[in-house]
Amino acid sequence: MREKRSDDPARQRGLTEQAADAAIDSACRMLRPPSIRKEFSGTAERALKEQMSYRGFLAELLMAESDDRARRRSERRIKAANFPREKSLRVFDFDANPNIDAATVHTLASCEWIKNGQPLGLIGDSGTGKSHMLIDLGTEAAMKGYRVRYTLATKLVNELVEAADEKQLNKSIARYGRVDLLCIDGLGYMEIDRRGAELLFQVLTEREEKNSVAIASNESFGGWTKTFTDPRLCAAIVDRLTFNGAIIETGSDSYRLATTQAQAKEPAKAG
Repeated sequence: MREKRSDDPARQRGLTEQAADAAIDSACRMLRPPSIRKEFSGTAERALKEQMSYRGFLAELLMAESDDRARRRSERRIKAANFPREKSLRVFDFDANPNIDAATVHTLASCEWIKNGQPLGLIGDSGTGKSHMLIDLGTEAAMKGYRVRYTLATKLVNELVEAADEKQLNKSIARYGRVDLLCIDGLGYMEIDRRGAELLFQVLTEREEKNSVAIASNESFGGWTKTFTDPRLCAAIVDRLTFNGAIIETGSDSYRLATTQAQAKEPAKAG
């Protein structure tokens, strides 16, 4: 009568558990699933205690690897977006600015507007949370798998001018055209000359109704003639940044100023 073979691969190959662990480690180094390599030993011990099936044990390892890879991809996308600082929608203080509707912002965080290539405008005075929200929503988009790029308006225009001077404009416009969401901060703070406005217009035209643009500005659209001095060009830019899009007005009461004033009063109360 033929002896029944063991279902344990390590035993089939005559490997001890120590040798099997070494073989798994070696295979993971070659195949490069870092989470499986890291989690295997602990998961194996837990599988033994909980009497997991082979399928359950394999599922645990693969899910750990998938979750870790998704996390690292999100981190890479957030880093590639070039945000100036880390911000999270979870810590945004909606109570500090009643002008901003939390439900509207959380709907935007679903990123459906990015999927549809729609624009977003965040308009309000300094300190009202528009840049914070711009980074928040950009970060949410990166975490959901979208390619995002953040830039200051003046930096973008300067980069386009330099690219044009070096006959690299098409490459620069294509690079900004490829990302799913382009976040432009600081529009309205400084006047942009005609050449810079024309170059910015080319970027917006490249993205029109295909990929989303989100802007933060301290000036209402009606006042953009101070930023873009050519009225027709200004109207064309505003049209591309508002058509079929969402506009959130963050108001004029500075959250940062109110926080600073409140902190300044605390020592006086303590004294």
